[in-house]
Amino acid sequence: MTEAKKPMKKPRGKARVVEGKCIACGARCESSCPVNSIEMSDGGEPAVLAEKCIGCEKCIKVCPASALEMFYSPEDLELLKQWDKEHGPAGEEISDEEKQLREMLARYRGVWVFIEQYDGEAAKVSWELLGTGAGLAKTLGVELSAVVIGDHVGHICGEAFAYGADQAILLDSPVYANYRTQPYADAICHLVEKHRPEVILMGATGQGRDLAGAVATVVKTGLTADCTGLGIDDKRNLMQTRPAFGGNIMATIMCDKFRPQMATVRPHVMQMPERKEGRIGRVVRETFAPREEDVLVKVIEVLNDKDGKDQVDVAAAEIIVSGGRGLMNKENFSMLQQLADELGGVVGASRSAVDAGWMPHGRQVGQTGKTVRPKIYIACGISGAIQHMVGMQDSDVIIAINRDPEAPIFQIATYGIVGDLFQVVPALIGRVRSMKSQRGGTEPERVAV
Repeated sequence: MTEAKKPMKKPRGKARVVEGKCIACGARCESSCPVNSIEMSDGGEPAVLAEKCIGCEKCIKVCPASALEMFYSPEDLELLKQWDKEHGPAGEEISDEEKQLREMLARYRGVWVFIEQYDGEAAKVSWELLGTGAGLAKTLGVELSAVVIGDHVGHICGEAFAYGADQAILLDSPVYANYRTQPYADAICHLVEKHRPEVILMGATGQGRDLAGAVATVVKTGLTADCTGLGIDDKRNLMQTRPAFGGNIMATIMCDKFRPQMATVRPHVMQMPERKEGRIGRVVRETFAPREEDVLVKVIEVLNDKDGKDQVDVAAAEIIVSGGRGLMNKENFSMLQQLADELGGVVGASRSAVDAGWMPHGRQVGQTGKTVRPKIYIACGISGAIQHMVGMQDSDVIIAINRDPEAPIFQIATYGIVGDLFQVVPALIGRVRSMKSQRGGTEPERVAV
């Protein structure tokens, strides 16, 4: 009697890191490993302990950047050939859980941009997001939809088409006349349940941050705030890039098991798309509207402070003269104000200057302040912490003035002036005044710095 031959087991390889692909996503591979064979470096990159790895491939499946791969020894490769001969080419093994997940994800299609509006006027960040959303929708092969909510706001749909939307989902009712979290969140959640978009983008403004958090909580999905970059991977996941660990690294976050995928983006981070007059699209009118008596919050009065004495919109300025700790005190900012006045610009500040009480928070430029994209940005006495540079690095022209030739701000500056700002800035003011006098005009756009 012969002994029965033991069935051959499919050989397993070992996981290894693909050099240069890790995006420091937050140690997802390490947390997925059942045998603790992955260790993370201080920079957030994995190292595989081959002697512990059992080849389960769990780390490879969760990696959003394909930074891990299976490695087979020559012996394992021979065994794989034998396995294929006996069992045929190995197909993809899908668990019931994975099958259910794929079916759920397939039910969600489309890219949405929430159009933030006040008194029928849309916020510019919404148009910026339509430009970004158009690229995402093209990659996914789906429609780009603008979600418009308000009272007598139908005209915004036409504007949305001009900025790239394929269709506009309109909720027009008196209950939406003023923004309130409850009715707006209920409206978005109703639309999500009915239409099932796979991506929703909102501006990282006071309204957008409030609404996005409320919606994500109700629909039980992930939300990434203050993104600086958006993309699509080969599995239709939204790659959401944002500063992490105090702005010292850029992390790419993905929500691969939940839909919709939600992200907020600050104003002026994304490029404004070209407006194409005459472009048309489809308007989908929805009738969902809660009763006013069911809304707990009531708007008694709307106070508009945009015309206040110190209400300067730094984010919308085309020329910004910013000061940092190098200004030494609050009084010295008057010198920057003179230069800004001559150029037709506004004065901004770094976080250190704001924390010192030299400038109000509304003037702060950076990760925890305003993101700006002016034509000219003049940094005076600002060393260039990563948190500040994230907020102004997309300016058309950056002029840096600093005594330290090794200051990080010079790495991104278009023009750098190594010198004492208390000598350089007055010289610039004098030069600008001289040029304007020679030209016989005072229009700032005619002045070259």
